Amino acid sequence: MVTTAAARAVGRWPAVVPIVALVVLALSWPSGGGPGVLVVVALFLVGAILAAVHHAEVVAHRVGEPFGSLILAVAVTVIEVGLIVMLMIGGGEGASSYARDTVFAAVMITLNGIVGMSLLVGALKHHLVAFNASGTGSAVATVIALAGIALVLPSVTTSAPGQEYSPSQLAFAAVASMVLYGAFVFTQTVRHRDFFLPVSSDDRGRVTGLLDLDADGHADPPSAREAWLSLALLVVALVCVVGLAKILSPTVEMVVGDLGLPYAVVGVVIALLVLSPESIAAVRNAAKDRVQTSLNLAYGSAMASIGLTIPAVAIAMIWLPGSLELGLESTQLVLLALSVVVTGFTIVQGRAYALQGVVHLVLLAAFLFLSVQP
Repeated sequence: MVTTAAARAVGRWPAVVPIVALVVLALSWPSGGGPGVLVVVALFLVGAILAAVHHAEVVAHRVGEPFGSLILAVAVTVIEVGLIVMLMIGGGEGASSYARDTVFAAVMITLNGIVGMSLLVGALKHHLVAFNASGTGSAVATVIALAGIALVLPSVTTSAPGQEYSPSQLAFAAVASMVLYGAFVFTQTVRHRDFFLPVSSDDRGRVTGLLDLDADGHADPPSAREAWLSLALLVVALVCVVGLAKILSPTVEMVVGDLGLPYAVVGVVIALLVLSPESIAAVRNAAKDRVQTSLNLAYGSAMASIGLTIPAVAIAMIWLPGSLELGLESTQLVLLALSVVVTGFTIVQGRAYALQGVVHLVLLAAFLFLSVQP
């Protein structure tokens, strides 16, 4: 009886946490309070993020793949945009580059962290992992184009000083990002949906067809009522994430400054925090030999992080003071180039083994180390 009661209590936490987080937000807005209050705010910020992704997963399970991966990616990106804008509103020495640093960190974490862990876990358990190279390749191509327009070109344009876009260039980049993201979503969910569904394979990792999702032992999809309830709680959780992040943003900046770390570390912290639950979901799918879903989550998050964040931040710059630096530094450009080349070799055959996962994870480690010691 005790075990059953505990299990039910654990099962209810995603419904309880957003409501309690909303109460915490109302009581601590706008200035937070002492250290004790900030600890509580931080705990419920993490809880609200985990709850948001949980409810996004429930809705995703209801609508199925590849819509599920799309919903998760968009939900995570909404959280990311909220955190970026709140930090930029708070100002500070690194405010102009928060968007760039966070988006680049998200790209590196997805291309190397989520993909690397998924390939490593899947290959260690199943020897070889298979995925649809056509669908995955188109996702990677879209990510590369988005990263080039949003993060690489500002470093070489001359209409604005430094690593910034001029207003007209920023508007073009925002529209181009939305067009690319919209075109991919249409391809993924309407035109060529089969290219993004989990695949079955033979003992050599060669694709033999689509995976039979109805016979894989997964739980039945939630009811429509449960899905709508999760959608409502997802909205509440996202509101809490943005508000609690606003309260914590001055503390995050102060800690980074006191430790003598580069301000780019703030972006890394945001990306790690936001993407950690999605990383867990990707690894779980890889362990079940559903690497295609893991890659959908990884590359979909990278696309949404650029294709939705950059337009949102561009619109926010109409009201926000200061400049917006999007162009990557030289070290970041090299890391992005290495990641693109390695990713191309990873997905070209439609199958992978553990070594490829290790290569991606080493690139992630290099990014994290050089963020702290540039």
